[in-house]
Amino acid sequence: MIAISPQSRSAAARLRPADLARLAAVGLRTRKLRAALSALGIAIGVGAIVAVLGLSSSSAAGLNAEIAALGTNLLTVQAGQSFTGATAELPLAAPGMIARLPGVYEVQTTAQTSVNVYRSPVIPSVNTNALTVDASTLNLPAASGTSVAQGEYLNAATANEPDCVLGAAAAQLLGIDKIFPGERVWAGNTWLYVVGILKPDVLSPDVDSSVLVGYPFADKYLGLNGYPTTIYVKAVDSQVNRVYNLLAAQSNPENPSEVDVSQPSSALVAQADAKSAFNTLFLGLGAVALLVGAIGVANIMVISVLERRSEIGLRRALGATRAHIRIQFLSEAILLAVIGGAAGVLAGSLATAIYAHGRGWQTVIPAQAWAGGIAAALVIGAIAGLWPALRAARMSPTQALWTI
Repeated sequence: MIAISPQSRSAAARLRPADLARLAAVGLRTRKLRAALSALGIAIGVGAIVAVLGLSSSSAAGLNAEIAALGTNLLTVQAGQSFTGATAELPLAAPGMIARLPGVYEVQTTAQTSVNVYRSPVIPSVNTNALTVDASTLNLPAASGTSVAQGEYLNAATANEPDCVLGAAAAQLLGIDKIFPGERVWAGNTWLYVVGILKPDVLSPDVDSSVLVGYPFADKYLGLNGYPTTIYVKAVDSQVNRVYNLLAAQSNPENPSEVDVSQPSSALVAQADAKSAFNTLFLGLGAVALLVGAIGVANIMVISVLERRSEIGLRRALGATRAHIRIQFLSEAILLAVIGGAAGVLAGSLATAIYAHGRGWQTVIPAQAWAGGIAAALVIGAIAGLWPALRAARMSPTQALWTI
């Protein structure tokens, strides 16, 4: 009789990682369709989480790049409300007083008229599309954060003539996408000739939806009262906060409470924060999909234990221990979940890249997105496969062999 030492018995009982991986893979290959459907649930959940985090990060990167390009040093001054609730007016001297503030290097203004704009005189007067004519100073685009897309902006000569420049939104509403010789719009019982179209103005939507003419022309023909409606102020970056705090009192020393001061770039940041609020909802939906996927993995492993009782009994009869059976089924569940998680990471990353490229954003996929997706799949596989693995390990070899 040959005696087996404890060292030899321990060596014989050890299941090598290569053998364990092969066993787990064989268990999945023999049930391809069922395994694929179970992994699909994990893939959908992980893909949703990766896509949400990736799109959020890409959107934030695009917004930060846009803010950096436009600058955060634009401030706007508008008339607020008086004590009685009526609309206040900015003083005529407000632009000049603001220009004297240390740190301010650009001051441009617009003043709204009571004249509406139409594509032609035959358009019913009620169809205004909320478009009005605004008088503008000559360097407004540089201050408001836009530039000319077609044609040219107003100059000292055209500011005295019935010439106008369309904001991007105004041009779209009027159905004008190109400037042709003699292109014109109808406003205040007169024709305004279009000399330029502006690019979209992210920081100043009022400019975006305006038809702009020169102050001299508006004073003479459109009944402009001269009071500025909006003052666009550019300040040195290091002085923005100080200028912001002084603008109301500098614009209207007698009634600073009737002045509204804002920083347009702050609105973009708030918009990004509002978008991120929806991320929680989508992450919750991804978590639900992961839960469904985990139930699918647990289901397939429970069925697998029942269907493979003969295999379990045969392996136990050939010397496999309960630990071997337990680790085999647990490894199958983990492998199934990790495959689904990897597929979800790839799908989520691809969706993020396609959408970000279409929007002109930099594709950003945070490490916590793909690493967290794989880790979540690993944990889900371990939890979902634990009970089926324990059940398979507790199965008696004799009872298991009865099914052969």
